[in-house]
Amino acid sequence: MTATRVIPAPSARQWADDPIARGLKAEFLATVSWDPVSRKVTFPQEHPLLGWKKCRVPGCLEGAPARDRLCCSCRGRWRADGRPIEDYLADTRRRWRRLSKPEPCRVRACERVWRSAVKQLCTAHDHQRKNVLGLALEDFLRHPAATPLPSYGPCLVVACDRQRQGIRSSYCQAHGNRLAFARTHTPDIDEERWRRTTQPVSEGNVIGLLGMPDRVVAELLFGLQERTRLGYRTRHYQFHPLVLLLRNGEYPSLHDVDPTPTQRGVRGLLSSLVAAATGVTLSAEVECHKDVWDGRAFGVPGRLHFGHIHQPWLREAAKRWAADDLPQRRGARPASPVQDVINALARLSQSLRSQREDHGLDPRHLGAQDVSAFCNQLAHLQDHKEITARTRLTVCRGVRNALTRMRSLGLNREGEPLHGLSDDFALTESHIPDDPEDTETGKDLPVEVMRALVAQLGRLDDLATSEVRTAIELVIDTGRRPGEICALPWDCLERDGDGHPVLIYSNLKGNRHRRRLPIADATARLIVGQQERVRARFPTTPSHELALLPGKIACLEGRKCVSAGWVSEVHRMWIDTLDPIHVPVTARAGEPRTTVPFDARRMFLYAYRHSYAQRHADAGVPVDVLRELMDHRQMSTTQAYYRVGESRRREAVERVTAMQFDRHGTRVWRTAQALLDSEHTRRAMGEVTAPYGVCTEPSNVATGGHDCPVRFRCVGCGHFRTDISYLPDLEAYLADLLRNRERLAAFVQADGWAKAEAMPSDEEITRVRRLVRRLKEDLDELTDDDRTQIREAVTVVRRTRQVVSLGLPRIRQPLPDIRPDRIA
Repeated sequence: MTATRVIPAPSARQWADDPIARGLKAEFLATVSWDPVSRKVTFPQEHPLLGWKKCRVPGCLEGAPARDRLCCSCRGRWRADGRPIEDYLADTRRRWRRLSKPEPCRVRACERVWRSAVKQLCTAHDHQRKNVLGLALEDFLRHPAATPLPSYGPCLVVACDRQRQGIRSSYCQAHGNRLAFARTHTPDIDEERWRRTTQPVSEGNVIGLLGMPDRVVAELLFGLQERTRLGYRTRHYQFHPLVLLLRNGEYPSLHDVDPTPTQRGVRGLLSSLVAAATGVTLSAEVECHKDVWDGRAFGVPGRLHFGHIHQPWLREAAKRWAADDLPQRRGARPASPVQDVINALARLSQSLRSQREDHGLDPRHLGAQDVSAFCNQLAHLQDHKEITARTRLTVCRGVRNALTRMRSLGLNREGEPLHGLSDDFALTESHIPDDPEDTETGKDLPVEVMRALVAQLGRLDDLATSEVRTAIELVIDTGRRPGEICALPWDCLERDGDGHPVLIYSNLKGNRHRRRLPIADATARLIVGQQERVRARFPTTPSHELALLPGKIACLEGRKCVSAGWVSEVHRMWIDTLDPIHVPVTARAGEPRTTVPFDARRMFLYAYRHSYAQRHADAGVPVDVLRELMDHRQMSTTQAYYRVGESRRREAVERVTAMQFDRHGTRVWRTAQALLDSEHTRRAMGEVTAPYGVCTEPSNVATGGHDCPVRFRCVGCGHFRTDISYLPDLEAYLADLLRNRERLAAFVQADGWAKAEAMPSDEEITRVRRLVRRLKEDLDELTDDDRTQIREAVTVVRRTRQVVSLGLPRIRQPLPDIRPDRIA
């Protein structure tokens, strides 16, 4: 008898000590019918993620890919047949059988396996029944001569759990045939290696892992478990080629496999399994010593790269700083701002390497001259358009803050990375360049553009699912960040005490949850419609676990939301399909109005947030209320969202000052265009804002409007000027005067002198009424096009005007319901 092979039992101690194996859940192992002895994984057919579809050929029990629903065997026969697939399936039935696993011989206590499913006896007993005794099967089983026989021993193929086919053979029948076939192609085959690397006999949806290293088996099982937990589908016909690759290469771990030459499907599956296995063994203490950090060790997604910092002392200090700074970050991608600072330090490293003879390797020799050289290099790069002014500012601020924080962490002490570094090796305030002026490019979208985009929302249905269109519409209506909209839960809509709809969302950037935003009824109806579609799609998932905008990938139960990146990508594809949108160009007074195509690059998803802020600012929403609507912590952040550029402000001033009047209603601005420059200067230096106009009285201007000798009776002062932009204020002031006169006339519990002092004069009412009438008449004389331009100019001027308060109590008006025009 040839030498036997004992099937190696799983090393229980090593398996228990493996942290990856300890992460396996009993529920998942039961789902895949994991057998720790035979090491087989069974993909259940009805499982939503691990399940598989049967071949479409009647009678075939094999699994088939989704592209044509034919197994490999049936697909080959169909192609050889040459007929269309429908005709082939109509009159074809699979009659050939897959070789089933041999069962034990029917003779009681016999350790050998049957020769075939028809004979149901091992070879020796079948010969005895047929050629010696000549009995039927049932009679032979009762005959005294039918005695049990010992096993031939296991097949010598490491991955096989079958028995040898005979006393002269070292392999089971399947592997014996396979070896004979291999020898016809490779006569000098290495049989020992063939035994270690050949696959077990295929069993359809059962994957055999016997004979593979414990670490590889644990990584495969854990990766499959994590893919299933995250909602990714995995089929057994996708898993089988990866196991074949691992067995042929005899890899001790998945990390040792080079995925480059592998096929695409195997490469993607391998990458996900490696990522899952890596996450178990990660630790912050180990990652801190690497040049590339995996953010999962610190509880954040992404990676941090330190390899571009050439000086060891600076690289080590950067790692220490990053380890301290990373836990303080918030938002969806907390590693991104940390990497920005690391990149800034890499620029400093490159400057030291290129400008110093010692390449900056010794921190004791560095000083203020090296900082100046670094700043000069940045200025040179900006001058040659290699970096922008914003990038230069960001790099300088990042280096300055990092060096300051490194010193506060004590990294300049003895034995630390910055020991010996001079105190003057630091960026001061004077090294920081001026903040480049914020422009309007890429911020809020004009009203004409918003109307055109809203009218074309229907085209989104041809590009993506309804969830993507709903996400874009919600960004337009609510002004929330795209990531906040995508992360909305199903139950994000509530009603306040008055029955008005309120959106419940989480400020991911500021790490503030359960934020409340008043929304319009139309937006609420949009959310309700989306809720109904999601509930119909996922009827069994609890509402509190559902996402309002579930994605399509790895989202079988509706818990995973669509990604903001995908929404942004679809939005860009949608914008590219639209015809050019023309917007009017603001012309000078008296010049014809023209239109130009709007830059499609400015129509990105985040621009709707700026447009939301601009719409409310134009409607007169106070900046403190707007700050709450935008969910900003600082007022300056909110003001940057709707700041008006100097060019637009100048054009608007030119238009409204062309309709300027004095206190008698006489036009005072008929000067030539060349005098406009002096008017701009005077607006900046020679006047102060009054409640419903401007004042040019020198002493009052010098005190900022607090030295008015006529106590705000502006319409009776020769220094008073007003224009068309103050028409709403004048109308409100006239209504107040008339209302106060009626109230005082009906008030009987006051002395005559008090009523006379408080009573508005008829002369003031007449003067204000004349100014209002004069402004309206002058506005009516304009053409429709000029009138539209005047209204736009008034909007710009009033947006940037400082509010003047007379110290009287005011009632805050409700938030206006501002939404762009929509189609049904």
